[in-house]
Amino acid sequence: MRVQNSIREKLTQAFNPEALDVIDESHKHAGHAGARPQGESHFKVVIVASAFEGLNRVDRQRKIYAVLDEDLKTDIHALALDVKAPSQIA
Repeated sequence: MRVQNSIREKLTQAFNPEALDVIDESHKHAGHAGARPQGESHFKVVIVASAFEGLNRVDRQRKIYAVLDEDLKTDIHALALDVKAPSQIA
């Protein structure tokens, strides 16, 4: 859970989210390109933070990618994002 914990810590520090879920979906990609036998290569992040207020979807995702830049170059093969501002939660 080293990569998963690192993602969680970095996003928490950067955005102080109201909600954050980091899901390791590597098991769904076993045998595919980029999948490592030990897992921790494919993730889904669900995050709600005030830092995303007023930003469009692409800008919200860019902020996440900037925080996880080094991880995306080394440890993370795929990253699915669900990024919202508190005002977008019904």
